[in-house]
Amino acid sequence: MLFETNLLALAISTLTIMLIIYTLINSQVKHFHLLAQNTVKTAFFISLFPLYAFLNDDNANASATTTWFNLGTSGLSFTTQFDLYTLLFLPIAFLVTWSILEFSTWYMQSDPSIDMFFKYLLIFLLAMIILVCSGNLCLLFVGWEGVGIMSFLLIGWYHARANAATAALQAVLYNRVGDIGFLLAFCWLLTNAQSLDLPYILSMPPYPLVLLGFITAAASKSAQFGFHPWLASAMEGPTPVSALLHSSTMVVAGIFLLIRIHPLLSPVPWALTICLCLGAMSTFFAATYALAQNDIKKIIAYSTSSQLGLMMVAIGLNLPYLAFFHICTHAFFKAMLFLCSGLIIHSLNDEQDIRNMGGLQRALPMTTTCLSIGSFALMGTPFLAGFYSKDAIIEAASTSYVNFMALLLTLMATAFTAVYSMRLIYFASMMEPRVSPVLTCDENDSRILNSLTRLALGSILAGILIFKTTLPSHPHIHTMPMYMKLTALIVTILAFVMAYELTKTFWTVIPESTASKEFDPSFHNHLLHRAITVVTLNSAGQIIAHVLESIIHKKLGPDYSERFQSTPIKVVQVTQTARIKTYLSAFFITLFFTILVLKII
Repeated sequence: MLFETNLLALAISTLTIMLIIYTLINSQVKHFHLLAQNTVKTAFFISLFPLYAFLNDDNANASATTTWFNLGTSGLSFTTQFDLYTLLFLPIAFLVTWSILEFSTWYMQSDPSIDMFFKYLLIFLLAMIILVCSGNLCLLFVGWEGVGIMSFLLIGWYHARANAATAALQAVLYNRVGDIGFLLAFCWLLTNAQSLDLPYILSMPPYPLVLLGFITAAASKSAQFGFHPWLASAMEGPTPVSALLHSSTMVVAGIFLLIRIHPLLSPVPWALTICLCLGAMSTFFAATYALAQNDIKKIIAYSTSSQLGLMMVAIGLNLPYLAFFHICTHAFFKAMLFLCSGLIIHSLNDEQDIRNMGGLQRALPMTTTCLSIGSFALMGTPFLAGFYSKDAIIEAASTSYVNFMALLLTLMATAFTAVYSMRLIYFASMMEPRVSPVLTCDENDSRILNSLTRLALGSILAGILIFKTTLPSHPHIHTMPMYMKLTALIVTILAFVMAYELTKTFWTVIPESTASKEFDPSFHNHLLHRAITVVTLNSAGQIIAHVLESIIHKKLGPDYSERFQSTPIKVVQVTQTARIKTYLSAFFITLFFTILVLKII
C-alpha cells in the first residue's frame, strides 16, 4: 500500500508538471490564454488524487532522483520530493492560479500581448512548483531563481512607465541580496558536504554560516523588515500579477525554504530568536504602514508583508507546520482581495484612492461581498480560513517562553490588521458613492464571478478542511486560561470597533490643502490641542536652537579659531627677531649638529 501511494503521488505530480511544460511548448496556438487556463484547471483536478492517497496513508513520502553530473565524491542530482507540504500545496497553488488566469482573460482582454502574459504566468507557476517539489538544493535553486526572474518580467510588464520599470529593477536588487545568502550556504555545503540532498543536509550538524545564509535568503524573498520596500513597489504590475505573486508563489518561497530546512534551525536558539524578532518587527512595521496608505493595492500589499512576518514568527516559535498552514489559508483570501481591488480599479476608471470610492455595495455587490469576506478572513474572524491558522500562531506565542516584545508587537499588528481592514471595507463599499455617476460598473461576467466564487469558498472553508484533515497529524494540546485563549479575538474585536468609530469620524472628502499640523476641529479641540502643543514645541525649538548656536559659536566659532592659531603664531614670532646674531647662531648650531650626526653615522 505504501509503495502504491508513493508511486501514485510521484506519477501524477510529475504528470501535472509535464502538462504545464507541454502547454508552454505549444504556445504558438491561436488562443493560448484559454489553453493555459484549461491546463491549470486540469492540473488542479489531477493533483487531488495524490493528496487523497496521502490522506489515506499517513506515512506516504515519495521521491525520485536523477543524477545530473558527478563531481568526484559529490554528484549534483535533481531530486524531487513529494511529502505532506508538496502534495497539499500543489492543489492550492493550482486552484488559486486557475482562478487568477480565468480572471486575467477578462482583465487583460484588450492587451495585444495577452498570450505572452499567460506564458509568463505559467512559467512563474512552474518555477514555484519546481521549488516546492525539489528534494535537494540544486533543484530548489533552479525554482528559486526562476520565480525571481519571472517576477522581474511580470512586475515590469508595463515597462514603458518609469515607475513599473523601476519597481521591477528594485525587486531584483532586493532579492539579489538574499540570493547572495543562498549561494553562500549552497557553496559551503557543496564544498563541505557529500551531497546536496535535503535528507542528508538535515542530518548534518547546524553550521552558523549556513543558517545565516538561509535566513538572509528567506528574509529578502519574503520581504521581511529591511527588505520590504520592493513588495509595495511591485504593485506597478498588472493586478493578476500582484494576486499571484502575493498569494501562492514568490513571497512565500522564503518561508517555504525555512520550513524545508527547519530541522537545522530547531536545535539552534539564536537562529529561532532571529526569525522570531525579525518576523515580529516585520508584521508590526508593515501593519503600521498599511494604516497610513490610501492606495487600495498598497494597503493589501502591506497586509501581505504583515502576514509574512506572522509566518516568520511561527518559524521562530519552532512550529513550521503552523507557518505552512497560514501559507495555505492566506493564499485564498489574499488572491481574492487583489482580484476585487483590480475589478474596482478597472470599474472606476483606474482610480486607486479609497477616499474616492464608496457606495460600491450597490454597484458591485459580488465584488464588495468578496472584499468583505477576504478582509474578515485576514482579520482572523472566527470560522473563516484565517482564523484557524492566525489564532493558532498567536496562541502558541502566548503559551511559549517567548520574547515579550515579540509577542507585544505581534498583538499590536493583529489589532492594526483589524483597523486597516475595517477602513478598507468602509471606504470602498459603505456610505454614499464618491465616484463619477457616468462610470459603468459591471461585474456580470462569468470569468469574474467564477473566479471570485472559488476563492470566496476557499476563504471560508479552507481553514477548517485543512485543520480537520491534514495539519497537524498529532497536535499539541494547549492548556491555557480563557483570557489567553481569547487574546487574539478580543484584540481584534476592540480594534475593529475603534476603527469603525474613527472611520465614521474621518469620512470626509479629500482635503484641498495637506496641512498636516491642523486636526479636524470636530475631533480635536483647537484651543487645547493646538495652542498648548504649538507653544510648547516652538518654545522648545527656540531654546534648543539658541543653546546649540551658543555652543557651536563658543566651541567652533571665532574664539576657537583664535586659540587654535595663536600658539603656532607665537612660535613663529620667536624666531623672527630681525637680528643677524640670532640667525648666525642658529645657522652654526644647526651646522654643528649636522656634522656630529654625520660623523656618528
